[in-house]
Amino acid sequence: MGATLRAGRRRRLRITGRWGTIGAVTSTSPNLKIKIDGSAGSAAPYEQLRAQIADAARTGRLPVGFKLPTVRGLAEELGLAANTVAKAYRALEGDGVIETRGRAGTFVAAAGDSAAREAAAAAQAFAERAHRLGLTRAEATAAAGEALRARYGT
Repeated sequence: MGATLRAGRRRRLRITGRWGTIGAVTSTSPNLKIKIDGSAGSAAPYEQLRAQIADAARTGRLPVGFKLPTVRGLAEELGLAANTVAKAYRALEGDGVIETRGRAGTFVAAAGDSAAREAAAAAQAFAERAHRLGLTRAEATAAAGEALRARYGT
């Protein structure tokens, strides 16, 4: 089963599947497209949803501060269980892609903030691991520098 959430001209999103339109929701984003492939061999629905929202946020199709549909609302529109959408939202929140503001809703987080937080956490984990390995500060710095040069070039 596939369902596509597409923006129409009037900024209304239509959900279409094999049998035509199966529902609608209003959105402020004309570029939101979510397609869940239910065929055998495809990724789990929560992973498909997580990946598509993360990609849309990373590429700017979902602007920072964009309010996402509620868990129940999106689940109903895509024909998924509410727990499936909740699992995707939790994973996105853990990755720093979205943020939940209590009763106000769930919003796309600032990408730079999330990237900076994740980089700081990775740096901290590296520093702790280097210390456990008995490396000096200079040796750890050299190892990190080499890894960065290998990844980004000189």
